[in-house]
Amino acid sequence: MELNKDILKKRLTPLQYQITQECGTERPFSGKYNKFNKKGIYVCVVCHQDLFSSEFKYESSCGWPSFNDVLEQGKVTLHKDTSLVGTNLLLLITRPGLIRTEVCCSKCQAHLGHVFGDGPLPTKKRYCINSASIEFIESETIACSEDQINK
Repeated sequence: MELNKDILKKRLTPLQYQITQECGTERPFSGKYNKFNKKGIYVCVVCHQDLFSSEFKYESSCGWPSFNDVLEQGKVTLHKDTSLVGTNLLLLITRPGLIRTEVCCSKCQAHLGHVFGDGPLPTKKRYCINSASIEFIESETIACSEDQINK
């Protein structure tokens, strides 16, 4: 899905654009969904694809919303991220922990955050996601929309 960058710059906030289109990261503990516990789903701020359920959200104390799984396999893509080491081969060899796994929306390729292997069972994953890359849809809103569709 190819998106027009000029349209996105007008539609998204500067922070949302910087994170989703330029692989940025919001400051820890600054995002609106970090300490947020309502029931519902989280969608991509760019293309509105469903990504995460509140059922998989947990408090990791890392400063960003954390999920131990995605809503469905295939909703995100994972990519090796060596941005912390750049082209420094010595750092790549001596500090392999600096190589992270980037999480992107599979529909529009928006940068969402990173995934780590230190989450809770059963997945042992911590999808560490920028609040500015997602929007929340409350369960009540989802139920109302489904009821209107079924009428």
